[in-house]
Formats: sequence, C-alpha cells, structure tokens
Amino acid sequence: MDYNLTLLLFIILSFLVSTFLFSFIIQKQHSKHLPPGPKPYPIIGNLLHLLLTNKNNSNSLQSFINLSKTYGPIITLKLGTLTSIVISSPQIAKEALQKNDVALSNRTIPYTFSSSIEEHMNNSIVFLPSSTKWKLFRRACATRIFSPQRLDATQIQRKRKVQDLLEFLHECCKKGEALDIGEAIFKTVLNSISNTFISMDLVDYYDNEKFKVFKDIVFGLTEESTRPCLGDFFPLLGFLNSRGARARTKDRNDKLYAVIDGAMEKRIRLRDSKGDYSGEINDALDSLLDLVNEEGSEFNRHYVVHLLMDLFVASIDTTSSTLEWAMAELMRSPTKLHKVREELQQILGENGEVEESRISKLPYLNATVKETLRLHPPTPLLVPRKANDDVQLGGFTVPKNAQILFNVWSIGRDSHIWANPNSFEPERFLDSEIDFKGKHFELIPFGSGRRICPGLPLASRTLSFMLASLLYHFNWKLYNEMKPEDTDMSFSYGLTLHKAQPLLLVPVKV
Repeated sequence: MDYNLTLLLFIILSFLVSTFLFSFIIQKQHSKHLPPGPKPYPIIGNLLHLLLTNKNNSNSLQSFINLSKTYGPIITLKLGTLTSIVISSPQIAKEALQKNDVALSNRTIPYTFSSSIEEHMNNSIVFLPSSTKWKLFRRACATRIFSPQRLDATQIQRKRKVQDLLEFLHECCKKGEALDIGEAIFKTVLNSISNTFISMDLVDYYDNEKFKVFKDIVFGLTEESTRPCLGDFFPLLGFLNSRGARARTKDRNDKLYAVIDGAMEKRIRLRDSKGDYSGEINDALDSLLDLVNEEGSEFNRHYVVHLLMDLFVASIDTTSSTLEWAMAELMRSPTKLHKVREELQQILGENGEVEESRISKLPYLNATVKETLRLHPPTPLLVPRKANDDVQLGGFTVPKNAQILFNVWSIGRDSHIWANPNSFEPERFLDSEIDFKGKHFELIPFGSGRRICPGLPLASRTLSFMLASLLYHFNWKLYNEMKPEDTDMSFSYGLTLHKAQPLLLVPVKV
C-alpha cells in the first residue's frame, strides 16, 4: 500500500514538473519567430492535432502531411515538451542541409532506445552526435565498406545471392505457384547484405522460422524507433508506458549483436590460425578488422560490431521495401513494365547476364528506380535531426534542441515541383539530371549533407541490379488474374515505408 501511494505521488509530482517545464519553454520561445503551426493545448501541445488530422488513424506520416497542407512548407509542432519542426519544401530543405548542415547535425534519440540499448546508442553511427567518434565511423564506411573499390570487390557475393533467388523463382515457375515477392526480396537482400558484410547466409527460401526471426529484428527495431512513447514527449513519465517496448528493443538488439559478434569472433580465430592471413575472405568485416589492426588505429573490435549492426538494419529494410514498391508500381503499369523489359532485352540480348557494371547502360531501368524512390521514399521523414543552437530557416527561428523532420514524402508528391505528382512516370527522369544522391533537394530519399545515408552507394547498386535481374529473367503475372489497377498500394509506416498488403505474383519463365 505504501509503495502504491509513493508511486502515485511520484507520478503526480512528475506531471506537475513536466507541466511547469512545458509552460516555461512556451513562455521562453513565445518571443521567438517560430514557424507557423496549430496553436498548442496546455501540457499536451499538438499531440491531439496529430490524432485529429490523421483521417485513417494509422500512422503519424499522414498527420504531418495534412498539417503541412494547412500551415505551409515549414511548421512548428509542440509534442509535449518536445518542439518539432517539419520541413516539406526542397528550398528550405536545401537551406537546412547545406547552409546550416553543421548546426542541424545532431540527432534526437527515441526514449525507448536511450533507456534500453544505451551502450549501442553510444556507438551508433545513426544516433551519435557529430563528434570525433562519429567521424571515425563515417571514415570507416567511406574507405572500408562503401568505396567503389570495396563494392567492386564484394559484388561477386551479391551476384551469387541473386542467382539463389533466380533458382528459387525457377522452382516456383515449375509449380505454377504464386509467391509473396516482398518476402522473397527481403530474404535475398538479407543474404546479399550479410554476405557483403560478414560472408554468411542468414536465411533460406524454404525456412520461414529464420525469416520470421530476422524480419522481426529488422522491422521491429525500425518500427520501435518511431512508435509513440510517453517518454519522448514527457521524459519524466517515460517509464509509465515503455516497459514492453524497451524489453522488445533490447531483445532484438541482443539477438543481432550475437549474430555479428559471433561472426567477428569466428573470423578473428580464422585469421589468427593462419598466421600470414592474406585476406582470403574479401568482405566488409575483413576490411574493418584490417583497420583495427593498423598501427595507431582508433577503431576497435567493439566499434566493428556496432557499426555493422546499424548498417545491417538500415540497408536491409530500405532496400527490400523499395524493391517491393518498384515491382508493385510496374505491375500496376503494364506499359512501363514492357518498356523496362524491352530495354533489358535490347541491351543484354537473348542470353546475356545482368551485371552491376552494366547497370549504367539501362537508362529506363534507372529512371524507374528514381521514380519509385520519389513516390515511395524508404524513410519518408528521414531520421530526425536536432538543432545544436538557434537557427534561421525560411525567415523563421528554429530553436535550440528542436527536432527537425524532413517530409520527403510530401516533397516527392508536390504538384509545384512535379507534373502529375501521384502518377508513376519514369519518363520524367530520362532527360533530367536530378538524382537521389543528395545534391538535388527535390529528391533526397537518403538524406543529404554530412548525415546522408552512408550505405547509399551499396543501395544504389543493389536496387538496380536486383530489379534488372527480376525483370530480365521472368515475366510476371498478378495472382488470381487480378487486374493491374486493383493492385493494393496502401502503406504502413514505422521509420520505413512498407506495403500494407503482400504483393502476390506468379513468375513466368521467359
């Protein structure tokens, strides 16, 4: 009884303190020229507005989209004690990510992550502030994993994994079976990335138990990072509703750590046993261990595990979801599908091979990838940034410690930027210099500036190579004679944009 009374008093006290802090912040920022937005309610701020503006009550993305339509390309939202600035304009995004990149280079850390996997957060390239350690991680990515030379050296592993997919699809053809193409793509990307990083297959096309485990790890960690938690809005009250989320996050993080750490320990033993080890296994792990062993290197084995964990989750989720969206759009647009396949036949011939090195010769295929990323950016709000100090954007003040969200989903569908913005038209990119590599702010699905996705070079190769392989070797039919226009394009949103319903397709041998 005494315990319950103490807990109740603590909750009341915490709530009163949070109320006072919120009022203080409102009063302090009242004189600042903040971007426009709905008037916040006492205590809860604009949390209620997010609910009321979300017509389907399914995800926060739709709420941000609806509010931006009302209040403009840069808006302020008070989410409890958290000030959020939402940017939906390429001009303001350029001002933020180019002119003010350093001042907006830090991260907001989800309460669930900070309170459950603190050790990983202290060694995460995604969530570390722009610090000496973070620069060390970025340099390792640029020189040891994602440089053109390193990606050329590991392309054979990715080609083998795509060949495994093609063999699986041949078996489906023989049986005339439909398959969940998203699931098949996820398994292929998972094994492709794991072989690029640690030379190891993690799932089998016929073993759904392992698939479920790794899908839960990858999807679960990204979804928990954006799942609403009281602690994100009222830090003192976070413990009230985050216990389950923290337990799930820690469990998934521990499982992934065990896989990467186990692979590393096995590799170290192999290298030690050979004495004059000459790099027989040419993957990212080997390259990072070479870096660890360099004289005077600040990079250690502990860093290797945490870096690969981040890259593992981010690479698999974004790449697999984008490929599934590309297949869905092409199945809904038979004329576009025919154009891609016609280009592949013309360039590669009857019995050619799809190679990463030949992708640049396929302009319509690459335009299809760009158009998919425009309509279905893998991280529609990017990973949130945090202001290190007061910053001027679009004539408004972005206050210190504000969370910055870049609504690239809205930018990609803005009728002031794109003709027929909701239509799938790869042709728009054929005579355009616009690319998705961070220089053109109309299309920044992987971000821009110093915190641009470090795995972009690998994602770019994998997206085009896998899509070309799927379309060159097979014709595709919708399951159960469904009409193209009836393809379900609804989505669910965690950190990553996923199709809400599986895409069931029947592969037909060319």
